[in-house]
Parts: sequence; structure tokens; C-alpha cells
Amino acid sequence: MRKNSPLAYVTLIAAILLSAFPLYWLLVVATRGSDVVGDWPPPLLPGGQLADNISRLFAADGAHFAKALLNSAIASLTVTVSVVFFSTLAGFAFAKLRFKGRDVLLVCILGTMMVPVQMGIIPLYMIMVKFGWVNQLQAVIVPFLVSAFGVFLMRQYTEQTVPDELIEAARVDGAHTFRIYWTVVLPALRPGAGVLALFTFMGAWNEFLWPLAVLEQDNPTVQFALNQLSTSYYTDYSLMFTGALVAIVPLLVVFVISGRQIIGGIMEGAVKA
Repeated sequence: MRKNSPLAYVTLIAAILLSAFPLYWLLVVATRGSDVVGDWPPPLLPGGQLADNISRLFAADGAHFAKALLNSAIASLTVTVSVVFFSTLAGFAFAKLRFKGRDVLLVCILGTMMVPVQMGIIPLYMIMVKFGWVNQLQAVIVPFLVSAFGVFLMRQYTEQTVPDELIEAARVDGAHTFRIYWTVVLPALRPGAGVLALFTFMGAWNEFLWPLAVLEQDNPTVQFALNQLSTSYYTDYSLMFTGALVAIVPLLVVFVISGRQIIGGIMEGAVKA
């Protein structure tokens, strides 16, 4: 394929349209009534019922959507800050510090990535019962404060980004280990940490299975609240699509604001590799 060939543009445009159409259809149904779901041909233009659907969404019995948004925001931000802090700190330790059992400990951490999350739900739920955290927000926060993938990612990024000479120079200047991490290593890891933060936030915001298991209907997260909008007798698709639209707005805002940071972090890692 030649550079800038028409086929390349056609392929890219087709991929963009196929990827964007589900989101656009989400917007169309969210701005109309549920009857449009079965219409043929389907409407392709947004309607004028978005404000009414949003009002019905926040007034829906059993969904508690406003509280769900607040719970998801608190949980996602807390998990993101914790994962970034501990991952960059542990990544720095595994990449640049020499201590006994370092490699064995790293292998143990990576080994936890091989265990499916679903296998740990029952014992983790039993722990939450022992702590009395069932239907408490900390139950969806504490188990995810540390990420094995984040530690591995930051370890690799630190290995490639931070030269040993920079750390040795900081030690010569009299800086202790945590100060080296805070003033020398962490600024250098900012692009990679930004990428990790964004993916962690999106993963925590979209988490469904664990909140469904440990929370109850009166104290949900966003994905749990979306599930409550569907009943066994009747599904209001316009209400569900409106909830999904509102739920992805924070993700889109975070992604748009930090898009340059994502691209910069990925490209910098690719160039250094």
C-alpha cells in the first residue's frame, strides 16, 4: 500500500464510522422515546426529549442515579490516586533499588495477574462480611488500591526512563530515597503515570461485577444503577440509553482533557524502547 493512498483513507474512515456509530445510536435513542428501538428504518437524527429523559433518569425509583454518580466518582478518584502512587513507588523500587528478594517478590506480584478476578469474589466477599463493609463504599475501594499491572508497567517505564546516573547524582547531593522518588523519579514518570491514571479511572468507573456483589440497591455505583433501570417486565430503553450517555460523559471529559498526555506517554515509551 502506497503512502497516503485512497484505500488507506477509506479504511480509516470506515473504521471510525463503525466505532462511532454505537455511541451515536446511543445519543439518538437517549433523545427520543423507547418506541424508536423497534422502528424500521431507524431514525438517524437526535430528537428533542433528552432533558425529559434525564429528568426521568434522576427521578427513577430504585436507581438512585445521583448517588451512584457520586459513589463512582469518589471510588474511581480514590482508586486512581492510590494506584498511581503505589505503582510509581513500587516501580521505582523494583527498577532502581537493590534489596534481597527483589526478583522473587516481583514474580509473586506478577503471578497475581494470572488469577482471574472472578475466582476471588467469594473469599473477598467473605472478608467484606467479616469487616462489616457490605453495602459500604470502602468495599469497592480498598480491594483495588494497589494494581499488579500498574506496578509492572511503572517498573518497566522507570527502567527505560530514569537513568541510574540521575539517581546517583541525587544521592551525592544528600537526598534520601523517598526524596529521590518524589523530586527526581516521579516527574520523569509523569507521562506513564498519566496513562496509568486514565486507564485505572476508566476501569474503576466501569466496574460492574464486584459492586453488584457487595453493594445493595440503595447505595449503588453507576454501572449497578444502570442495571437497576431494567426490570423483568418492561425495559425503558430510552431511560437506559440516557443513563449510559450520562455515565460516559465523565469518561469523555477526562479523556479529552488528558488525551495529549496519553499520546505523549505512549509515544515517549515507544521512542525509548
